[in-house]
Amino acid sequence: MSASGQPAVFLSAFWRYLVMLNYEIDPAVLTPLAPPGTELDSWRGRTFASMVGFLFLDTRVLGLPIPFHRDFEEVNLRFYVRRRDPVDGWRRGVVFVKEIVPKPAIAWTARLLYGEQYVALPMRHQIVSPDSGSPLAVEYGWRHKGSWQRLGVRPVGAAEPIASDSQEEFITEHYWGYSNRRGGQTVEYQVEHPRWRVWQAGATWFDCDVAAMYGPQFVESLSGQPSSAFLADGSDVTVRQGQALPAPTRTPTRPRSLS
Repeated sequence: MSASGQPAVFLSAFWRYLVMLNYEIDPAVLTPLAPPGTELDSWRGRTFASMVGFLFLDTRVLGLPIPFHRDFEEVNLRFYVRRRDPVDGWRRGVVFVKEIVPKPAIAWTARLLYGEQYVALPMRHQIVSPDSGSPLAVEYGWRHKGSWQRLGVRPVGAAEPIASDSQEEFITEHYWGYSNRRGGQTVEYQVEHPRWRVWQAGATWFDCDVAAMYGPQFVESLSGQPSSAFLADGSDVTVRQGQALPAPTRTPTRPRSLS
């Protein structure tokens, strides 16, 4: 615990070029995956899961750079939840269905400390950028069962601030992470970053064996065009140490009458 009373910083990094493909999904698919004490979050009555790819740069664990583990790609499938804190009110967060990184040590640490569903696979990325610095295309790939799979976006226009009450705000402004450790214990951790700017997507692509990678329950939702897509510029990011939450209280049930 830090001097401010907050959990200490576990990880710091710079996240860059976040590809976000957002799919509307039946809440019944996600409800069984929500950790105890959380509930699904929605935007204007719609529930979303997002495929996200980005670069982890200058990664430091407990303030220290780890050799050969500072710069790498990540691709994840996530959805959105919220939890009512007795002091702060609603905390809006994300739950990861699966996270792909190319570093086995990163995957092992995240599984051990946070209960996250990390896997380590060969990965690559491609960023096509003119001299102006505004990207023409961003793509992330991973190799699974002998085949390269990928997601990407071709942005249009200039990066703009995120509008209030927009779908982009809903997708990006979840500052907590929740995971489910073995035994049903929920872990909560805080993710801190400034508000990003985004490019709208002119074109997107997502080539993946969804059933093998994420499960057959996601095939229908992730097989069509995303409901929205954009590219976020990214920023410095801080991830604080996770805290185990008390088990949610259950309302006792009244015994049924035998008469």
